[in-house]
Amino acid sequence: MSKPRRKLNGRSAAILFGFALVAALTVLRASEPYPLVAARETAFDYYQQLQPRPAADLPVLVVDIDETSLGAHGQWPWPRDLLATLTERLGEMGAAAIAFDMLFAEPDRASPSRTIPGGPDFDDEFAAALAATPSVLGLSDRPGAASGSVPLKTGIAVSGAQPVTIHPLRGVVQPLPGLATASTGLGVISLGQDDSGAVVRTLPLVWRQGETIVPTLALEALRVAAGETTIVVLGDTADAGILESVRLGQWTVPTTASGALRLYYRPAGQGTTISAGDILADGHVDLAGSVAGRIVFVGTSAAGLFDIRRTALGEPVAGVSIHAQALEQILAGTYLHRADWVGGFEMLLFAAVGVVLVLAVTFAGPKVGLIVSFLAALGGAAASWVAFSNFGVLLDATFLLLGAVVLYAAMVFFRFAVTDADRRRLRNAFAHYVAPSLLAEIEEKADTLQLGGEVKDLSVMFCDVRNYTAISERLRPEELLRLLTTLFDGLGRCITDENGTIDKFMGDAIMAFWNAPLAVPEHPQHACRAALAMRRAVAALNTGDNLGERQPIAIGIGVASGEALVGNMGSHDRFDYSCVGDTVNLAARIEDACKHVHYDILLAGTTAEAVPEMALLPGGCVSLKGVAERQPVHLLVGGKDLAGSPAFTALREKHEALCARLARRPEPDLLAECRALASRIEPGLTVFYDTLVARAGDFAIPDAPGAAGSFVRLG
Repeated sequence: MSKPRRKLNGRSAAILFGFALVAALTVLRASEPYPLVAARETAFDYYQQLQPRPAADLPVLVVDIDETSLGAHGQWPWPRDLLATLTERLGEMGAAAIAFDMLFAEPDRASPSRTIPGGPDFDDEFAAALAATPSVLGLSDRPGAASGSVPLKTGIAVSGAQPVTIHPLRGVVQPLPGLATASTGLGVISLGQDDSGAVVRTLPLVWRQGETIVPTLALEALRVAAGETTIVVLGDTADAGILESVRLGQWTVPTTASGALRLYYRPAGQGTTISAGDILADGHVDLAGSVAGRIVFVGTSAAGLFDIRRTALGEPVAGVSIHAQALEQILAGTYLHRADWVGGFEMLLFAAVGVVLVLAVTFAGPKVGLIVSFLAALGGAAASWVAFSNFGVLLDATFLLLGAVVLYAAMVFFRFAVTDADRRRLRNAFAHYVAPSLLAEIEEKADTLQLGGEVKDLSVMFCDVRNYTAISERLRPEELLRLLTTLFDGLGRCITDENGTIDKFMGDAIMAFWNAPLAVPEHPQHACRAALAMRRAVAALNTGDNLGERQPIAIGIGVASGEALVGNMGSHDRFDYSCVGDTVNLAARIEDACKHVHYDILLAGTTAEAVPEMALLPGGCVSLKGVAERQPVHLLVGGKDLAGSPAFTALREKHEALCARLARRPEPDLLAECRALASRIEPGLTVFYDTLVARAGDFAIPDAPGAAGSFVRLG
C-alpha cells in the first residue's frame, strides 16, 4: 500500500513563502517605483557629500550677474547694449567661448529704435558683438511652445543605431533670428528638471527634436572653444536605439540612455567666478588673465531671477554653475557610471541574498537570519562605496538593505505565525514526555512525524503501582493526587533522562518507549537504565517524609523490545503520538507478570538478549494473558557495574544451577545460598526466592529443544 501524500510541513511552507516574497520584491525592483528610485538617488547624493569631486584648475569661468552687478547697472533685464559691451570685453580678454545661460526670445524693450525712428537698435549691437566673438546662445525646452526647427550651428553624426531614447524637446523657445544667426553656436539651457526645487543629478547633453539632435549649452560651448564642427552621437551596436555616449573631438562622454550626463559635483565656491559688474567696470583690463583661454558661462545667481537649483551636495547654486560643472567633468574626464546591466546585476544579487536569507531563517533561526541580513547589508554598502569612491561606478545598496529588512521581518513573522506554531504544537505534545535535548531534535525534525506512523524497532516499558486500590482507600483525594504527582514526576524524569518518550499516564500506570520519534541508539540499554533509576526513585520516595504517613509504594516494570507501529494514532485534528503492536502487548503483559514472578523489573527475552552486559537472572517461562505460548522473562537486578562484581557472578552461577534442578526436585540448601547472596546484593530478590519453589513449573525443560518453555541462558 502506497504511503499517503505528505502535507507541506511548516518548513516547506516557509521556504515557498520566502521564495515567493523574493520574487515579488525582485519584480518590484524591476518596476522602478518612485520611492525606490528616490532612495537610490539619495544614497548616491550622500556618497558625493562624503567624497565630492575634487576641485581642479580647469579653463571654465562663470561670469555672474549677481546682486552687486544689478545694484551697479540696474534691474534685470539689462539693455542689450550693456550685454554687447560685456560680450565685447570678454572677447577682448581672450575668452575661448562665451555661452549665455539666458533666453533672448523677445526684442529689447529698452532699445531706442522702438520709440525713436532711426534710433540705435540694441539687438543689432548685441548681434554684432555676438558675431565678433565665439558666442553661444541658449534655447529652452518649454512644453506647449511653438516648435519651429532649430537652426543648428553644428553637424551631428550618428554612429550605430539611431538613438530613440534621447530626451525630447516638448516645445522650443529660441533666440531672436538675428541673434541666433549672429552667434557661433546654439545649445539647450534647460536642465531637464520640471521642478526648480528638485535636486539636479543629471544634465542632458543632447536633446531630440523629431529626427534632429540638439546639443546642450555646455557641449556646444566646448565645441565652439575647441573649433570642432561635428558632434558624434554613439548608439548601441545591437540596433536597440539606446544612446551610450557622445564624442566631441578628443572627448568621449558616457551618458544615460536618454543622453544625460550624471553630474559629479565639487563644492560650491571652489570654481572660478567673476562678477559681471567687475567685467563692466573701468578696471576690467586687470581681469584679462582670469578670462583668457577660458570657456565663459554668463548667468545669474540673483535670487529674484529664480535660477537657483540644488545640487547633490545639498547646496543651492545658480543654474549657470551646473552647466559649468558639467563642462568641468568633461574636461577632467571625471564621470559617474551606471551602465544598463548594473540594475540587472543588483536584482540578481538581491535574489541570491534573499534565497540565502530565507534558508537561514528557516533552517537556522531568526538570530542567524539577522546575522545574514546584517552581513548582506554591510557587504552591499561596502561594495557600493568602494565602487563609487575608487571607480565612479554607482551600485545601489539601498534596495538590498530595504529588501533584506522587509524579507527578514516577513520571514520571522511567518516563522512565528506558521512554522513556530507547528513547533509549539509539538512542544505542547512532547514537552512533558521527552528530555529537553530530544525535544529540541523533534522540533528540528518535525516533518518526520507522520499520520499513521511507521514500523520501527522499539523498547516499550509499562510501569504500574502495586496495591493502588488499597492506597487510594486510605488517602483523601487531594493526598492521593499529591502522591501520584510526586511519584510520576520522579518516574517520568527517570524516563526522559534516558531519552525515552512517555506515551501516557494511565491512572496509576505509565507507558513509555524508546527509539521514537527520533532514533535512540542502544535503546534497550536506555530502557533498562531508566527502569533501574525508577527503582531507586521509588526507594528514595519511600524513605522521605514529605508525603506524610502512608504505606510504602511498590511498582512493577515490564520491558519488551521488537517491532511496533509508532506515530500519530489520532486524527489530523487531535495529535496523539503512540505505538501499537505485539511488542507493546508483550511489555504490558510482562509488567503484569511481575506479580506472578514476585519481582519489580522483568525483561522480555528480546530485551535480555540486547543487554547481556546488565546484571540479569533468568525468571522462567510464564504464561501471559492473550499470548498463546509461554514467554521467557528475566529479572533486571542491576547495571553492568553489578554484573561484573564477584558477588553477582557467584549469585548467577548458583541461580542458574537452582533453576536447572528446580523442576525435578527442590534444592533447599542451594535455595538458601541464593537467598543469602541476594539479600546482600538486591533485597528485592528475597521475595522472589521465597516463592520460587511454588513456581517450579515455570522452569520445566521441554522435550523438544527450543520449545516455548525454554528460557534464555545469559553469561
